Amino acid sequence: MRALTWHGKHDVRMETVDDPEIVNPRDCVIKVTSTAICGSDLHLYDHYIPTMQAGDILGHEFMGEVVEVGPKSTLKKGQRVVVPFTISCGSCYHCSKTQYSACPNGLPADNQDLGRQGYGHEMAGLFGYSHLTGGYAGGQAEYVRVPFSDVGPIVIPDGVADDKVLFLSDILPTGWMAADNAGIEPGDTVAVWGCGPVGLFAVQSAFLMGAERVIAIDHFPKRLELAKKFGAETINFEETATYDALMEMTGGIGPDACIDCVGLEAHGAFFDNIVDQIKASTFLGTDRIHAIRQAIIACRKGGRVSMPAVYGGFVDKFPLGALMEKGLTLKTGQTHVQHYMPALLNAIMEGKIDTEFMISHRMDLEHAPAGYKAFHDKQNEYTKIVLKPGSGLPA
Repeated sequence: MRALTWHGKHDVRMETVDDPEIVNPRDCVIKVTSTAICGSDLHLYDHYIPTMQAGDILGHEFMGEVVEVGPKSTLKKGQRVVVPFTISCGSCYHCSKTQYSACPNGLPADNQDLGRQGYGHEMAGLFGYSHLTGGYAGGQAEYVRVPFSDVGPIVIPDGVADDKVLFLSDILPTGWMAADNAGIEPGDTVAVWGCGPVGLFAVQSAFLMGAERVIAIDHFPKRLELAKKFGAETINFEETATYDALMEMTGGIGPDACIDCVGLEAHGAFFDNIVDQIKASTFLGTDRIHAIRQAIIACRKGGRVSMPAVYGGFVDKFPLGALMEKGLTLKTGQTHVQHYMPALLNAIMEGKIDTEFMISHRMDLEHAPAGYKAFHDKQNEYTKIVLKPGSGLPA
């Protein structure tokens, strides 16, 4: 089959690789009909995430048709499913609490020590996202093996277009959980850093949860315009001092809740960001954490900070004193996708959540390397790229 493989920083290639096979009784194999490039895939593209190996198949946002099932799978051949990016067993301590991204059984035993050394516990099992998270082949391919297929995938009704439901795999539940973790109450003012796909879904989710005002922060004009579509007020951080603007907009109190949808590759010519960039480039540091610093400093006293954004390493200049002195609550984590999928599918079907607005480009899977480069270099124009295997769509 054809698949997108990783070979180093800014080096991804379409190659012919072995077809996946059933390995465990609960597996299924799906034929991919749609897959997408995620903002967190760019962390792999930039080689910020360790333990990648040449030839690894990328992609964790995908859906398709079931073509093969193991004897203990509950799926049937021919069903259309969306697959969550987290791999979870459904029966462990964490899964019983619907904390699916904390499942230890989604990770092969020989990969678990990597996470324990860095984080104290094993990582979640994820598709196409390094050997730190299991080394699983991803979904930017013609076919994918799906472990625990009796737990993860959600069956899509006939007649529903892929583009409506594809983002149930990751960015829609991630944006929703970001707002959920922010503890939004009716009448709240919510600030969202980053208007990429997760940030835009967090904006939409915050309003659906009762926020009175949402303030979206970014520097890409098109993305800020998309945030305005849902009623958000906007701050372009290249034109306005974000903290000063937030204080003015909230009467000096600060937002009730702040959501960081930026993560470890924060942009902007800010002093702390420049220092972080220097440290990262000289192997003295890892992440650029300007966004989460700013969110903590700007949040009102007694407020809530939600951090769905990806961070990978150890950081300094973290405003721990402000977090404590202001009495803030910080919630974060990989998304418990399976927990949110059914309700969000219903919301899509009822027309309560718009998903297709996010897609800026569609192309054949064969053009994935060009898609990665465009998404990386032209983030104002490329909001979300959906790859369609065998479609013949141009780059």
